[in-house]
Amino acid sequence: MTDTSLTIETILSPELALCQVPGNSKKRILEFIASQVAAHYPELSGTRIFNNLVARERLGSTGIGQGIAIPHCRLQDCDRVIGTLVTLEDAIAFDAIDNQPVDILFALIVPKEATSEHLELLSQLAEKFNDRSFCDRLRQCQDNDSLYRVMVE
Repeated sequence: MTDTSLTIETILSPELALCQVPGNSKKRILEFIASQVAAHYPELSGTRIFNNLVARERLGSTGIGQGIAIPHCRLQDCDRVIGTLVTLEDAIAFDAIDNQPVDILFALIVPKEATSEHLELLSQLAEKFNDRSFCDRLRQCQDNDSLYRVMVE
């Protein structure tokens, strides 16, 4: 599937906007994200997603600062870009570049042969998350529905 217009709206389904998730470690949250994606896309392996996310984190933390992380990985057998937005009940240590704990994560699972479009998407996300008031609105969400709406508005 070739997408010329990858936007946050096209990759994030409402079911994968998850608000106030409990989690006490980076590993647990990445496991949670992998299981949610696999539940929503049964053709994908949660274990493989988790292992690939962890492998990517080993190369360097995807914590971009100010409480935000954008974990991402490439995945064999994946034919579309999949986004998952998670806010946490409590911020967790994530080895972020500013050493601040993370409480907002936007995970990206991309096809193995990811293109420049995916890099474009990463920069769109980084730009959005650079907006302090936007991040505050995400943090104020109390349910999955409002979280999704704030993210795609």
